[in-house]
Amino acid sequence: MSATAPETPLAGSTIGVTAARRVEEQATMLRRYGALVRCAPTMRTVPLSDDHRLVDASHELLEHPVDVIVVTTGAGLTGWVQAAQEWGIGAPLVQAMATARIVVRGPKAKGAVRSVDLTEEWTAPNETSDEMLDYLLGEFPAGLRIAVQVHGDPMTDFCAALRTAGATVIEVPVYRWTEPEDVGAVDDLVTAVVRRELEAVTFTSAPAVSGLFRRAEALGAEDEMVAAFSDRVLAMSVGPVTAHPLMSRDVPTLWPQRNRTGAMVRKLAETLADRSG
Repeated sequence: MSATAPETPLAGSTIGVTAARRVEEQATMLRRYGALVRCAPTMRTVPLSDDHRLVDASHELLEHPVDVIVVTTGAGLTGWVQAAQEWGIGAPLVQAMATARIVVRGPKAKGAVRSVDLTEEWTAPNETSDEMLDYLLGEFPAGLRIAVQVHGDPMTDFCAALRTAGATVIEVPVYRWTEPEDVGAVDDLVTAVVRRELEAVTFTSAPAVSGLFRRAEALGAEDEMVAAFSDRVLAMSVGPVTAHPLMSRDVPTLWPQRNRTGAMVRKLAETLADRSG
C-alpha cells in the first residue's frame, strides 16, 4: 500500500453489497475503510411463521420426537421457537428438542440453542453443511429420525443423503428466500460488474449469490459477469458455504479464516490494498 492512507485502504474503491440482512452494518464497515458502497440486496427473506409446513413440522416433533436435530442458523432456530410460542406450543417444543441430540453449524446456531436452555452435542469446526453431513453419517446409525432446520436453501442434497443412509428426515423450513424488493437495483449491480465499474462484490449467503446470477441470467449477462469476476472484479465471500455457488461457476472467490462479516471486510481491504500497493 503506497499513496492510500493505512486507515482508508478502500479509498477510491467501489464495492457492491448483495446482503439483505444487516446490510447497513456492512456498508458502514466498508465506508469506514474509505469505500464507496452500492447496496443491492439480491433476495428477500420471508418468515414462515404462518406457513403450514412449519406448523406441520413442529407438531410432527411433538407427536413423534426425533433422535437428532440439525440447526443450521441461529436466526432460523430463534424464529422457529418464537413462532411456536405464538401458537402456544413454545415450551412443549423446546422440551421435545431437549430429548434429541443437537448438531449445529456454527457459533451463531450454538448461541441460539443455548439461549433456549438447550445444549448442542457437536459444532461443525468450519461452519459447513458438508461437515455436518459427514458427522451425521459417521456418528449415527441408520434408521434414526432427524429434523433438519433448513435455511432458505432447501438443502435437497443434504436431506437426500441422510434418507439414502436410512434416516427419516423431517425438514423444518423456518424461512425462505424470494425475489428482491428492488429488482432494478440488482440489475444495475449486474451491469456494474459486467462493465468492471466495481472493485469487488461481497456475499454473505449462498442465496444472495444465486439471486445475483438469476438476474444476470435474465439479462443474458451471466457469462459476461463470470468473465468480469474472473479478470477484474473480486468476489468476496463470508465463508466457504457462501462461496460454493460461486466456485461451482468457476468464479475465483476469497473468504476470511473466520466466517464473520467484520473479518470479510478486513480481508477485502487487505486484498485490494495489496493489489494497488
